[in-house]
Amino acid sequence: MSVPVPGRGRRGFGLTGPRRPRHTVRPGQLASLALPVGDDGVVIGVDGGGRPAVLGVIRPTPYDVTLIGGLWTAQVLALRMAATGARIVVETGRPTAWEGLVRAAGGDGCGIALHEVGRVPPQGPSAGAPVVVVRDCGIRPPRGRLASAPWQSVVTLLPYLSPVAAGLMEKSSLVGIQRVSPDEAAQIGHLMGLGPEETRALSTLTDGVTLWCTRRDRQFVMIRATDAESGLLGSARRMD
Repeated sequence: MSVPVPGRGRRGFGLTGPRRPRHTVRPGQLASLALPVGDDGVVIGVDGGGRPAVLGVIRPTPYDVTLIGGLWTAQVLALRMAATGARIVVETGRPTAWEGLVRAAGGDGCGIALHEVGRVPPQGPSAGAPVVVVRDCGIRPPRGRLASAPWQSVVTLLPYLSPVAAGLMEKSSLVGIQRVSPDEAAQIGHLMGLGPEETRALSTLTDGVTLWCTRRDRQFVMIRATDAESGLLGSARRMD
């Protein structure tokens, strides 16, 4: 007759673990359980104090971003989002402006893919394969075939404050603004509820600086391009 040896595993069930009281919560307490979330995401530059500014683009909920700015900034962001593991889908009417970026990422299908305007197929986003759709479709982008969804964010690039900008800004979770004219700055300041100093600053921003804002929060951020980014895209510029 064999005698169980303390510490030996039960056949087929593994080791016997330590005996501790069970940890239970009542159903009403479940909503209070949460994991702390830090500043994770894409480093989009540095703030006024030189600290990294991080944007969490990849989210389990629909997320729309409108960037009134230049192609250079949109492409730097696309590269950095691809580096975090997101699949970048670029819907553009100027594919030649993006082809170098696709080659640098390893070719079409290797992180960044190009599609003609209105020809973007369903992407099947998931937590393990999140998608960021970058819409570079001019000043009047048509309705996109892909809307923001869980694990699928949409970034719309506008070269300046076009007639459709107000509607896009209204539905966006985040708006980025680079240098604009004083008249455009006044309109944007009204739409986003900016203060007088922030509104005036929009017409004097240097290349590579973006004001990222929501209805409540705002932050000026400067992109510091890496050597690889500068070698591929050149120096920061507002217009192309």
